Amino acid sequence: MPAAPLPSNEQERLALLHTLELLDTPAEPVFDRVVRLASRLLGVPVAAFSLVDADRQWFKAKVGLAVSETPREHAFCAHAIAQDEPLVVPDAAADARFQHNPLVTGAPDIRFYAGVPVRSSNGLALGTLCAIDTQPRTLSAEERAVMVDLAAVIMREVQYRERLAMARERLQDSDVALGASEARFRAVYDIASVGISLTTREGRFISVNPAMCQILGYSEEELRGRTFAEVTYEPDRAFDLIEFRRLMAGEIDFLRRQKRYVRKDGSLIWIEFDMKRKFNAAGQYEYNVTVVKDIHAQKLAEDALAALNADLERRVAERTAELAEREAELRSVIENANDAYIRLGADGRVLAWNRQAEHTFGWGEREALGRPLEELIIPAELAGAHREGMRHALRCGGGRLIDRRVELPALRRDGSRLTVEVRIRRMEVRGEPTFSAFLHDVTLRKQQDARREYESRHDVLTGLANRRALMEALPLAQARAERRQSSLGLLFIDLDGFKAVNDAYGHEAGDELLRIVAERLRRAVRRTDSVFRLAGDEFTVLLEDLKDALRDAHTVGRKLVEVLSEPVPLQCARMPVQVRIGASIGMAIQAPRQRRTPEQLIKEADGWMYQAKKAGRGRILPAPEVEPEPGRQPDAAGATAPAHAMRKG
Repeated sequence: MPAAPLPSNEQERLALLHTLELLDTPAEPVFDRVVRLASRLLGVPVAAFSLVDADRQWFKAKVGLAVSETPREHAFCAHAIAQDEPLVVPDAAADARFQHNPLVTGAPDIRFYAGVPVRSSNGLALGTLCAIDTQPRTLSAEERAVMVDLAAVIMREVQYRERLAMARERLQDSDVALGASEARFRAVYDIASVGISLTTREGRFISVNPAMCQILGYSEEELRGRTFAEVTYEPDRAFDLIEFRRLMAGEIDFLRRQKRYVRKDGSLIWIEFDMKRKFNAAGQYEYNVTVVKDIHAQKLAEDALAALNADLERRVAERTAELAEREAELRSVIENANDAYIRLGADGRVLAWNRQAEHTFGWGEREALGRPLEELIIPAELAGAHREGMRHALRCGGGRLIDRRVELPALRRDGSRLTVEVRIRRMEVRGEPTFSAFLHDVTLRKQQDARREYESRHDVLTGLANRRALMEALPLAQARAERRQSSLGLLFIDLDGFKAVNDAYGHEAGDELLRIVAERLRRAVRRTDSVFRLAGDEFTVLLEDLKDALRDAHTVGRKLVEVLSEPVPLQCARMPVQVRIGASIGMAIQAPRQRRTPEQLIKEADGWMYQAKKAGRGRILPAPEVEPEPGRQPDAAGATAPAHAMRKG
C-alpha cells in the first residue's frame, strides 16, 4: 500500500496544529453539527472531521465510527491533505493506492471516500472533512459543492481560533499595533472619494489627499502653502473669513457651508466643506482638518466621504496614548463616513461596521461584528462567488473587486434588495491580510437608469415596444430564424375608422381606444410573438417559428381583424359610448435561406397593408392561396407593383 506523500510544509503544519490545541480535546457542538449534517446531506453512514498528526489521524468529530484515531499510514485523509482539490475515491477496492488498506479489507470496510482539506489562514492543511460509504458510489457536482461549503464552516471556526491565538501575541507589541492602526488610517485617507486637507491657523494647506487634488485640478505640491481663500471664488470669501475667525476663536466647534472653488483651469465647482480644529492629547491646537465634497457632480457627491485625517507626523512619548488617539481618529473617519464602511478579516468575518452600514443594511454593529459577510448582506446566489473571491484574494493578493469600483446586488436585514457601488482595498497588517470596503447605495440611480432605458424602447401611451425596439428586435429574430431554418412573419396593422372616433369624441377617447387596441393585440398573439406600436394608429406584430408561414401568418392576421372589430366601450366626458373600428393588415414573410433586411420586411408589409386598405379595408394581404414574390405585391387591378410606404389621406 503506497504511503501518502508528506506536505512540503509538514513541520510548520504540525507546529500550527499543536498550537491550536484541538488534538485530544472533548467533542464540541460546532464541529459535531457539521459532521452530522454532512452524513445526512450526502446519505453516507460515516462522516468525520479528522486532524492529521505526525503518526496518526485523530477524529475531532465523527458519525458512524467507533474508533477515535487510526495510524496515519492507513489514513485516506493523509492523502487528501497533500492535494489542493478534494480527494474522491469512487471505489477503494479498485484503486491501487487503497485496495490493500486494512480499512478497506477490514472494518470499517471503506469502499467510497471523499475528503475536503481543512486549511489554516495561510493555507496549511490541518485535516479534512470526509464522507465514507461501504458501497462504491460517485460524488455529484452538487454533493461536492455541499462538502466544500460544509468544510468551509469548519475552516472558519479553525481559522477563528487561529486568529485568537495570534491576536494574543499582537497585543504584546504596541509598536506593531500602532503601525497597523496607521496602515488602516492611511488606506482610508488615500481611497476616500472626498477631498481631505490639513490647514494651518492661517488657512494654508499642509497636506491634501488625491481626491482634493482632483477636485481643484492642482497637484499636491502646487497646493501646499496656498490658502483655502486663494482657491475660493471671490464672492464667497467674505462670509468664509468671518466664519473661519469664529471657528479659530472657539465660538463654534466646526464650520460647514456650501460655496464655490476656482479650479486651476479657471472653472468653478460647487463644493460642501466641513472644517474642524484638531487638538493633541494635551489639549493644544495643532491644525485644521477640512473635508470637501464635490456637489457639482452628483456621482462624486454620492461617493462622498466626510472624514478626518489623523496626525501622521507627530509622535507622543507614550505609545499607548498615541495608539488610542489614532484609533479614535480612525473611528471618527469611519463613523462619520457617508458610505457604509466594512472591514473583513482573512476568514471573511466582519471586524468593523460603521453607522452608515447600520443605516444602509439594517444590522446593528454588535449584531454584525464577528459574522461572515454572506450571513448579512450577500444574496444566496452570490455566496459561493464571494467565498471563492476571498480565497483568490488571499492566494494572489488581488482579484476582480480589489482596488476597483464595481456595482453589486446586496441584501438588507429585512430581505429587500439594493444595489451598491463597492470599493475594496486589501491590506497586510503584520502579515495578516484584511479587507477594507466602502459601499454606497446606488439603488435609486439604477432604478432611474432602468426606467429611462425602458422608456426609450416603449410607447408611453400603450406600454408596447416602440419603433426603436422593433428595429433592434427584428434583426435578432431574423438571425434566430436563419439558425433554425424556420420562417418568420411581420404583420403591419393600420386601424380603420380610428380618425373618426378621435374627431368625434376627442383625443382622450382616442388615447383610451389605442390602449384597448394594444391590450387586445397583446392577448391575441402567442407569448413568443411581439407587438409594437410604430406611431399613431400603426402597429406591427412579429411572428416567429412559423410552419406554413403564409397561412399561419394569415390565420393570426384574421384573428386580429376579428378581435379589433369587436365593439369598444369608451368613457367619454359626456357619457359612456361604444365604438367600432376595424383593421387593415399587410404581411411580409422571411422563408428559410432568404436574406432580407429589416427595412425590406417592414416596407413589404406596409405596402401590402396599403393594398388591403385600397381593396376595401378589414382585409389581410397577401392571400394565403398565392405565394407572393418577396418585395412584390399586387396593385388594385391585380398586376404586381413594388411595395412602398403607406400614404394616408
